[in-house]
Amino acid sequence: MIARHGNKPLTNRSLTIATHYSAASRLAPLLGLIAFVLVWQLLSLRYPPFILPGPGSVAARLIEKLADGSLVIHSAATLSAAIPGLILGTLVAFALGVPIAKSPLADRLISPFIVASQGVPFVVVAPLLFIWFGSGLQAKILVCAMVVFFPIAINVIAGLRSTPPVLRDLFRALGATPSEMFLKLELPSALPFIFAGLRVGGTLSMIGAITGEFLSADRGLGFMINLGNGLYDTALVIAGVLTTVLIALAIYSAIRLAERALRVERWAE
Repeated sequence: MIARHGNKPLTNRSLTIATHYSAASRLAPLLGLIAFVLVWQLLSLRYPPFILPGPGSVAARLIEKLADGSLVIHSAATLSAAIPGLILGTLVAFALGVPIAKSPLADRLISPFIVASQGVPFVVVAPLLFIWFGSGLQAKILVCAMVVFFPIAINVIAGLRSTPPVLRDLFRALGATPSEMFLKLELPSALPFIFAGLRVGGTLSMIGAITGEFLSADRGLGFMINLGNGLYDTALVIAGVLTTVLIALAIYSAIRLAERALRVERWAE
């Protein structure tokens, strides 16, 4: 039997090439990581440890912080701001994005303020939040919400506006109410856009949390990085950065898994 790809038969040679390509694509992330570590190790040999410690020194610092439990405590403190901030930013993005997408008047009234807000670096606004709301968890959550809000809101608006007009006319012809049209047509068709925004917002939430901890914190990965910087402990700084990256990747992967579980891709077809 000859396998076929579309209307074209696949020979044994084609199947072999396709199999090798598939295996290489699966191994590409691992190979890239190995190459990165090797280059890092080679560069670290040219500089003193306080400038660029090697992968072994950073790994030893990570193991040390894991063993004494401080890395878990700092990571939990950062996540306690990042996750609520992501949720809050998503809710506000929906609350403003839906009326903007559906009402030209709301678009003209609200959109300029949303766009203007992105012209002000959140690092500048964050100190005001700490003045108004104190230096506790609440201010850090607000910083995270500010960071994740814009990409999610833009994707909510774009997704709701992407609904084909033909389907809108069909729903109206069938007598669908505005709420039925939103829940059964507009929202499902917008899901690919919304999840794209959530993936971006999920990774940005860690930036917001770390920024808040840079300004005021007694725990968290940002605090740990600041502590390492003050002690010229570059290995600790890099360990904190790598932990932040790993958590951001975990948040991204969790959102991606939820997207696949809901089979969001079928709405993009």
